[in-house]
Formats: sequence, C-alpha cells, structure tokens
Amino acid sequence: MVIQASSSTGLSPRGSNRAQTVQSAIEASHQYFEDIQKSAGYWCFPLEADSSLVADYVMFAHYIGRVDEKLQKKAARWILDTQLEDGGWNIYHGGPSELNITVKCAFALQLAGVDHSHEALVKAEECLIRLGGLYKVNSYTRFYLGLFGLYPWNQLVSMPPELMFLPTSFYFNIYEISSWSRAIVVPMSIIWARQPIKSAPACVDISRWWIKETPSAFSLRERFSWKTFFFTIDAIYKRSDRFIAPFTRREALRRAENWMLEHMSRGGGLAAIYPAMLNAVIALDCLGYDHDHPTFQAAYNEFMGLMVEEEDRLWFQPCFSPVWDTAIAAAALERSGMPADHPVVSKAAEWLINQEITIRGDWQIKNPYGPVGGWAFEYNNDYYPDTDDSAMVLMALFDARIPYDQRREACVKRGLEWVLSMQSSDGGWGAFDVDNNKEVLNLIPFADHNALLDPSCADVTGRILEMMGCFGYDLTFSPAARALKYLRKQQEPDGAWYGRWGVNYIYGTWQAITGMTKIGVPVDDPAIQRGVQWLLKYQHDDGGWGETCRTYDEPALRGQGPSTPEQTAWAVMGLINGGLIDHEAVELGIDYLLEHQRETGDWDEVEFTGTGFPKVFYLRYTGYRNFFPLMALGLYREVKGY
Repeated sequence: MVIQASSSTGLSPRGSNRAQTVQSAIEASHQYFEDIQKSAGYWCFPLEADSSLVADYVMFAHYIGRVDEKLQKKAARWILDTQLEDGGWNIYHGGPSELNITVKCAFALQLAGVDHSHEALVKAEECLIRLGGLYKVNSYTRFYLGLFGLYPWNQLVSMPPELMFLPTSFYFNIYEISSWSRAIVVPMSIIWARQPIKSAPACVDISRWWIKETPSAFSLRERFSWKTFFFTIDAIYKRSDRFIAPFTRREALRRAENWMLEHMSRGGGLAAIYPAMLNAVIALDCLGYDHDHPTFQAAYNEFMGLMVEEEDRLWFQPCFSPVWDTAIAAAALERSGMPADHPVVSKAAEWLINQEITIRGDWQIKNPYGPVGGWAFEYNNDYYPDTDDSAMVLMALFDARIPYDQRREACVKRGLEWVLSMQSSDGGWGAFDVDNNKEVLNLIPFADHNALLDPSCADVTGRILEMMGCFGYDLTFSPAARALKYLRKQQEPDGAWYGRWGVNYIYGTWQAITGMTKIGVPVDDPAIQRGVQWLLKYQHDDGGWGETCRTYDEPALRGQGPSTPEQTAWAVMGLINGGLIDHEAVELGIDYLLEHQRETGDWDEVEFTGTGFPKVFYLRYTGYRNFFPLMALGLYREVKGY
C-alpha cells in the first residue's frame, strides 16, 4: 500500500516540520534494514530477470535427464503467467515481445508437455513467426536448440576449443573478451566440439517456426568489411574442422576443461552466473563425467541453488548479489545518520572485510603488476573481482567502525591499490578488466548477444572518482585527472551521460556528476551544469523521475518512463551534488520519495532499472528501491542542515 508521509508523522511533507518528516522516513528505513539483516551481517535481495532463465532450465533438465515433474510444472506455470497478450515474452517489464525469449519459452512449454493446440502456444507461434522465426534468432538460442537436433550444428557459428591455443599476445584470445563471455564461451566450446544431440520428446515440433529467409543485397562496403571477414573465417573453419588432428582436438579440450575446472574450484559455480553455470554442467556431461561425480554434483547443485521455488511457480535468479547489496546498504545507512559504530553497520563492515579476494584472477592477464585485492558481486567468485563493487565496498568501509580497525585499514589499502591499478588507457574504468575494448571483436559471429566486451564506462568511472574523493584524493592525482578527462569526452551533446550498468541516462548522469564534484570539480563547471539541466528537463509531473530499458534501443526516449523510487533518488542526488540544494525540483523529488514510502519503511515498484547487457538482458534489483531513496533522504537532510 502506498501511503502519504503524513500517515506516519501527522505532518505534511512540505509543512513547517519537514525536518521531522524526513527524519521519520529515515528512521523507518533504518528499522527496515535492521530487521532484514542476516545474522552474519549481510543483505542479499532477490535479483529478478526475464523468463528466459526458467525456459533454459526446462531445456537443461531435459538435456541432462533430470526432469522433476513437479518442478517442471511450476516452471511452465511461471512461463505461462509471464506471457504477453500478443503471444510473446519480453526481456523487461513493460517491454515489447522479443524473438529469442519467445522462441525459448515456446520451446520450453513444448518440452514441458503443453499441447500444440493450447492457446498460449498458438499465440506464441504466431508471435515468433511475426518477429522473424528461427532464422532470426541469435547464436546462443540456436546453440541450445542444437542440443536437441532442432538447429543443424553445421549452421551454428563456430566456438572451437582451439581458441585455448591462442596466446595472450595474439590480437584475439579469450582474455580480449569480457569476463562473463569468457566464462560462457569456454564451456560452450567443449559442447561445440562434441556436438551432442539428445532426442526431444515426441510432442516437440518447431518445424513451423522456420520462415524462408529472404536474401539481402550486400553493398560493396558490406562485402569488404570486418563482419564479412569474420563470417568467412567461420565458414572456412567449419569446412576444415574435420581435418583437425585428433590429438590437437584432445589437447584443446583438455585445456578448456582444465580452465573450466580451475575457475570452478573455489565454489560458487563458474563465474557465479547463470549461463556459465548451466553451460558448465552440460560441458561436464559432454566430457563424460558421471552424474554422480563430485565435480558434476557440485556444479549441478550450485546451478540449482539459483532457483526460487514458490507455492505453484518457480523462477531463477541470474546470480546472487550479497556483496553489492551489503555495500550499498551499509553506505546508505551511514550516509543517512546511522552511527558508524552501530552494530548493524559494524556487522556489515566485518562481513565485507571477510569477503575480500586474496588470489589473482583473470584480471591479472591484462594487469600483471596490479596487487591482489578487490571484491566480487557474489558470495564466491574469486577469479572475478570487479571495480564497481570494490569501489562501493571501500566507500562503505570508509567510515565504519569495527573491532579490528588495523585489519580494516590494511584491507582498504589493498582495495584502493587494486581499483586504481585497473584504470584503462583511456582514463576510464571497465568492470572486470583493463582495456577490454577491441570494438572490432563485436563483429565476430558469436558476439550477437551484445556483451562481448567490457570497455570503460561513465557510471563506473564516476563511482570510482567518488571513491577517490572519499579518501582525500583530488585533481592533482594523475588517475583522477585522467578519469575526469574521460568523463568530459563521454558526455552526450544534450548534457547526459550513458549508464552502462543502470537504466540509463539518469543513472549515468547522477554518477558522473557525483564523481566529478566529489573529486573537486566546482559545481558551476559547464559539464556539471549541462548534466543538471538535463535532469531538470526530465522530471515528471508527480515529482519523480523514470526511464525505461527501451532507451538503450531508442536513445531519443531518454528520460522517459514511469517514475521509480531509485531513479528519483539518483536524480535528486545528482541535482544536490550539482549544487541545487534549495531548488524546487529537489523538494518535489523528496516529496515523491516521502509519499511513496510504505508503512514498513521500504518502497515498492515493478520496473527493471538494472542493466546486464544493453538491448539483451535487464534486471530488477529489488534492493535498489530501498537503498537509494534512503541515501537521497540522508544527503538531503545533510545539506539542509536538519
């Protein structure tokens, strides 16, 4: 139930006792977080995605021969419940039907035994044909259909395990693609080499989903392009694959298997993300691992641990987010007035310190001299610390008081050194690697999921500048000066910044403004004021801000979408950090947050405001609606002197 702030305080949010109204809202939020904190000191909010994960689970269960009828029925119920009126499925709340997820969901329903005459399948078939049919699906969708012989292996793009032979000095090697793509592709290369086919149930028939592809005319430029080059190489490789010496293939598979096992050895599943974990189990099956083998069982159990089973439905999380959630929650609590030595903060800080990564991961390939340190997003993902999480953790630890201050200081020092060592040559930061930015590689055939690279981005760079400011760095510090130069180059003509990991321009603009001001750029700087004016332009009549995932496909729609608590909070913090302390827009934004807080101290929403892969995969961070409003209310109270 949405309530007015007056219901808990007896005061109008804009009344004479506004300070008390804001304080009451903050206290309610503090109590909410205190009530749900885990006994170990962390928070982990459910992370929601689209229905493709449930559909892939149904496929996976049939492939490895572990179909649980009860779970399958619940999976089918989830898929049916999320179908749109036009017969398709979308990749974010309120979005249009998308071909790949529609094919996957319709295929999963068939595997689950839903009859072809069922209205849901009839409408799904009409929709996916309207969207282009099987000829138009991406390489990963084709791959999973290939496991059941429903897409010819000779028409799938090559993912040869011989990629493991390519040295790191070579222009293209597995370390030139993003960490998540690397973890997905290595097990897929094992599957591609084996090319298994498991018989689909007799009830499965997707023959009508094929639509004759209309050949397109190629311009001279297209005939002589990098894309054509890569597809030509792919065609040549597939024709010559049968001539590869058996010992060469065996060695390639051995290297891929060893890489995969090494990266699974510390628990949490391969890269601790759904698609890599799913592919790893299938790859182990292809390599001949018995299903009772401890390695197979561990990989299977870790994957199944992502399942959320409800009374009559089930769904899957793409991963867990405890480090990220705990860092933001702790920072929000501290910034909104909870004492640094409060048990809630101290327990969170202690838990975060214990999550520090102490081994060298994949990042060392391109950053060989960087020190060990940093934090990952998940419970266990030691090979993949990331700069965004690490910066947030460091800011959460900055003011925390725990019994072992000396230990905290050593941990913070290592973390700072690691984050700073991960700066790319363009002055910005990517999430997991240094200089993971060879744009030409986006044209290789299996890069059609729009996530092959992990280049520098404005939002991560802005957060790291904010972190530097917390620890006393200023623009005389060379990495900060280089980062500022990068941010200035990344600003859009209209004053906004693109948000890579949050939706979208509101997220990027807030974090860029915040980072610039925290490192010492004056608020009257033209770049900051252009960003401020952009935020002002897109405030809604209800006082809030909102922007949909559709802005990644259609940038002209930036700033448009239903108001949400966290996007409103991002905009309010951007405006305040940009110097608009007493502006009416800030007051209206705070009113929106106060009016939409629930009696339980939290906020509610349905929108997806997290970005996995732009245009392909989006997330609903269920903690965002609570972290950021609290952070904004705390900042507002601070600058107003309440």
